Amino acid sequence: MESRDILHVDQNCFFASVEMRSHPEWRNIPMAVGGDSKQRHGIILAKNPLAQKAGVKTAEAIWQAKQKCPDLLVVPAHFDQYVYYSDRIREMFLQYTDKVEPFGLDECWLDVTGSSMGTPRQIADEIRDRVKNELGLSCSVGVSFNKSFAKLGSDYKKPDATTEITRENFKTIVWPLPVSDLLYVGRATSSAFTKMNVKTIGDLAALNPDFVISVLGKNGYALWISANGLENDPVSPASYERPLKSVGNSTTTPRDMENRSDVWKVVCTLSAQVASRLRKHHFYAGTVTIWVRDTNLQSYEKQRALPAETNDEKEIAKLAMELFDESYDWHAPLRSFGVRTTHLTDEDDYHQMTLFENVEKIQKDDKVNQALDGLRSRYGYNIVMRGTQLEGYGDLCAEGREDAPHGGFREDL
Repeated sequence: MESRDILHVDQNCFFASVEMRSHPEWRNIPMAVGGDSKQRHGIILAKNPLAQKAGVKTAEAIWQAKQKCPDLLVVPAHFDQYVYYSDRIREMFLQYTDKVEPFGLDECWLDVTGSSMGTPRQIADEIRDRVKNELGLSCSVGVSFNKSFAKLGSDYKKPDATTEITRENFKTIVWPLPVSDLLYVGRATSSAFTKMNVKTIGDLAALNPDFVISVLGKNGYALWISANGLENDPVSPASYERPLKSVGNSTTTPRDMENRSDVWKVVCTLSAQVASRLRKHHFYAGTVTIWVRDTNLQSYEKQRALPAETNDEKEIAKLAMELFDESYDWHAPLRSFGVRTTHLTDEDDYHQMTLFENVEKIQKDDKVNQALDGLRSRYGYNIVMRGTQLEGYGDLCAEGREDAPHGGFREDL
């Protein structure tokens, strides 16, 4: 197995830290960055250490956070600033290696194998000092021989710390940690491990891999590999662009969706945005998935293959609405909705048509879509909409967001 020296750099309380950089007085009070409660994106996106001490958690509702911490100051997010500092930080990383792989705005892996700029530990400490002194922010760095353990290292001690996890000490450091700390162990997988009485990463490592595969399939085996320190995925070069695997948008509407007509307006809006992005990237989609959340915050997904691959919004909307009609019983109004397309193929590839498709109609629809895309690229998305979207658009169909911090889909890059 190839030996690597990998760093994982995690910016501490990134959004909150950027806000406190502009407002140093906020360092002395409990403060959090929150979504827009008026648009019902009212969750905590980041919090400072004082808010964290008071029990405030990322992704919880703002009203819940204020019950724990009545004096909590919640400030709006400024994503342009977060992107700006994220770009400056990555430019710094590129001075050490060309293998810099982002993991969100505030995390990156760096492969510093064979670097002449010092030992991995020295490089990690130098990066922490530079982020602090040059940008006024702080980060924690994990140093290890693979990506998953490097990420565990950056989470192990915060803030502003370096943790080394080696082949010699990983069983002592990593194996006592909760299995939920392992990269890619989500809520469902964590629940499955609980049923298996797997509480720690060490518990997972000790299992027979065949048993893990029988319960969790190939994803479970990948986690078993990680738990045993055998993961050896490379760090992608900074120039690498991952191929799109899905294109989707979601929205939390300013008011509840109370009937089918409300849902149809949202489906049309989201499908139009998704189709436009498919055409922008020169893709056809083979499958449509809907994501539904009701006012009780219960959610589910449902998907189905399209009759024929398409990037036309009418076909996407039609199937999305069919999926919804078949699956929802209106036990409660809806709060959020998402439309996502997968199984993407290049528009220049061969595409199987159905027996009932009209070639002339398809060509006419393509010309209409091209005209719509041209108008929207010049004058903005809302310059032209279908009639079904117009009634009630202003108070219901808030434009779907690709960054969707409230739990919606975003473009997989």
